[in-house]
Amino acid sequence: MRVAVLCYEGFDELDAVGPYEVFAEATSRGADLSVRLLTVRDRDQVTAAHGLRVEPDGRLPDPGAPDAPGLVVAPGGGWNDRTDTGAWAEAERGVVPDALASHHAAGAVVAGVCTGGMLLSRAGLLTGRPATTHHGALSDLRETDAEVREERVVDDCDVVTAGGITSGLDLALHFVEREESADLAEAVAVNMEYDRR
Repeated sequence: MRVAVLCYEGFDELDAVGPYEVFAEATSRGADLSVRLLTVRDRDQVTAAHGLRVEPDGRLPDPGAPDAPGLVVAPGGGWNDRTDTGAWAEAERGVVPDALASHHAAGAVVAGVCTGGMLLSRAGLLTGRPATTHHGALSDLRETDAEVREERVVDDCDVVTAGGITSGLDLALHFVEREESADLAEAVAVNMEYDRR
C-alpha cells in the first residue's frame, strides 16, 4: 500500500515524522508499504511548525491515479494559534481538506494526527463518525457533527484519527497491525523503544 504523509507550511514535525518512521521501519521489515512525504501543490521545501525544513518527495497524485496512495495521513499543528500557517490556515484555505475528501471519495483511507483531525472534519469526513483530536481542539471538534471520543486512536475503517502529537506513533503502529500483523507492529515498536498506548 502506498502511504502519503502530507506536508504543508506549519505542520507539526512529530505528527508527520513519527508516522513516517513507523511506516518506513515496517517496510524495512517486509511490510507491503511505501511511504512518502507529499504536498498538495508542487513545493521544493516546506517549513514545519518548529522550523524544520523538509524537501518533500513530490506532489500528491490525483485521486484514482495509478500511483495514488491507499492511505493519506494529515498531520496537525498550529490549529489553536490561528496563525497564517498550520492546520487552521489550511482548513481556511480549503485546498488540503478538498484533497482529503477527493482521495477518500476515490477509496483511500484518510487519517488525521493531532489537529489533522480538524482538517478531516473540515473535509466533511467526520460527520456522524467517532473521532478524536488534540486535547486543545476537542472543544472545536465538539462543535462539529463528529462523535467525539477522548481516546488515543479512533479507527472507523476508512477514517482514522489520533489525539495529540505523539499519538501519531500509535496511529501508525495501529495501522501496521491492522494491515500487516500484530507481530510486525510490536517488532517496530520494540525497535523504536516505544511503549504503545
